[in-house]
Amino acid sequence: HCIFSIKALLRRQTSCMLNEQSLKQLNRMTSCYVVHEAPVRRVAIFGGTHGNELSGIFLVKHWQENGAEIQRTGLEVRPFITNPRAVKKCTRYIDCDLNRVFDPDNLGRHMIEDIPYEVRRAQEINHIFGPKDSDDAYDLIFDLHNTTSNMGGTLILENSRNNFTIQMFHYIKNALAPECCPVFLIEHPNLKYATARSIAKHPVGVEVGPQPQGVLRADILDKMRKIIKHGLDFVHIFNEGKEFPPCTIEIYKIMEKVDYPRNKNGEITAVIHPSLQINIYC
Repeated sequence: HCIFSIKALLRRQTSCMLNEQSLKQLNRMTSCYVVHEAPVRRVAIFGGTHGNELSGIFLVKHWQENGAEIQRTGLEVRPFITNPRAVKKCTRYIDCDLNRVFDPDNLGRHMIEDIPYEVRRAQEINHIFGPKDSDDAYDLIFDLHNTTSNMGGTLILENSRNNFTIQMFHYIKNALAPECCPVFLIEHPNLKYATARSIAKHPVGVEVGPQPQGVLRADILDKMRKIIKHGLDFVHIFNEGKEFPPCTIEIYKIMEKVDYPRNKNGEITAVIHPSLQINIYC
């Protein structure tokens, strides 16, 4: 059983805060020494976790029909529609948000008749790609999402100590340069996110926008497609034994939520200034 090395671990450095839209540039992450990681052999690409976010749905269905461009030597790559009922109705979800129910309580619930559809589906997905937090879980899951926000092609990091994912993000960012590819950290000291991708050893969220719900934009789809291509390229060369040098990536994190100004009746009394309206990261 081969073990390949990457340069990883983190040295945190304080950096500047961002604008009033409540996204802050948190820090820079710098890898410091060699960390040995097992090869990645099984990869899933999720589309339709939210049934009205069409880029991932379109790509997954395309790859299910013709997956040549996502295949890499020595790698099993499985495109998968996570919430088919919501996809069919072009709605975010049927009973509850599928991307919030991959927690121990919901995954362990008894399969009774009135169980929410998404909880039942989460258990099915966990059975196929997990079990979560087990050695048998898939190595890597890309979960494809769209947003109405002008986030560009954003990579979502769930664990600031996941050396493999940090190196992958660094590779993807360089491959896409000079196009911006921000990294958004959703790590919380007290909470474990119950996302669909959290089943995997290395969960990767891909959030691309702006795109209205229920709409497919060619430029947004192409951006998502390129991110997956470069991510799979990284896995391939990583599995071949390449050692990646120390790297630094900028990350963003929500530091606070700022409400609109309101009058005594609780009604909003202001709008976002045009200079801030579409500037998510700057």
